[in-house]
Amino acid sequence: MSDTATAPSATPAAPPPPVDRATLRLAAFVGGLALALVAGFGLGRVVTTSGSSRPSDTAPAADHTHAPGTGPHDHGSGGTGTTARAGAEAGGLGLSGSGYTLVPTATELPAGARHDLQFRIVGADRKPVTTFAVVHDKPLHLIVARRDLSGYQHLHPTMAPDGTWSVPLVLPQPGIWRAYADFTAVDATGTQTALTLGVDLVAAGTYAPRALPAPAKEATTDGFTVRYEGTPQVGAVAPVLFHVLRDGAPVTGLERYLGAYGHLVVLREGDLGYVHVHPEEQMSGGAVKFWLALPSPGRYRMFFDFQVAGAVHTAGFTVTVA
Repeated sequence: MSDTATAPSATPAAPPPPVDRATLRLAAFVGGLALALVAGFGLGRVVTTSGSSRPSDTAPAADHTHAPGTGPHDHGSGGTGTTARAGAEAGGLGLSGSGYTLVPTATELPAGARHDLQFRIVGADRKPVTTFAVVHDKPLHLIVARRDLSGYQHLHPTMAPDGTWSVPLVLPQPGIWRAYADFTAVDATGTQTALTLGVDLVAAGTYAPRALPAPAKEATTDGFTVRYEGTPQVGAVAPVLFHVLRDGAPVTGLERYLGAYGHLVVLREGDLGYVHVHPEEQMSGGAVKFWLALPSPGRYRMFFDFQVAGAVHTAGFTVTVA
């Protein structure tokens, strides 16, 4: 994963190949399922508040600083709630929230080929938003995951002066992918609204979904072994600690990535409800410590990002919550 994304080239991308009928039928079914679940689960975003946010270089001054060590808080579907709470709400289930709308240029992409994904965040005035607070070193985080949770990418698009965001994207497998734009918009009065908006992307081809891996507290990635301790819960904030090892020994060279020692994205099986959590400011006994609450019983996939020697790695875990 690259921390920065290059701007799109001036040459228009070749049109994507036609989507087969089976994929379109699947997209319609999944879209209908997600709409049915939105009413029950709502929108929102959960973060822990060890990091800080600041206005982007083009933004007016605005206060949205998270004090180190502050407990978890929910930005909420409206982007105004900042009090700690025991529950959590899944975000990223809709295109719109709090007057803001995610508008992609295209949602049909070729499978296995690079494509410059472009989109805008449009305000209630139907104009593109161009001012965003910088949260954990970036004005916008883009998470892309396959609907069967077998693929995951954490990307950072760049924004043109007209408010168009762009990022090179490869969807390696055919099927339906969910893209989440995680951002904090700043309006003309300096008011900040934190939101996660989501949209489905279709990669043409035969969709062969993979079964979710069995729950386990240990995963391997790029020569590292990652273990977590703790039990995520519904309706209660619980500590979850991640230990990174190599050759059986704890890694002592864990580096800050986007202002923190790790990042945790949790996606719910079925509707892909989104929870994004940041850790405590300092390591805890050599582990990266998060405070996590999940929105409902079910199965989830946790994606833990960490950095060693300038390279970012991701470990994935399946967790079942009763």
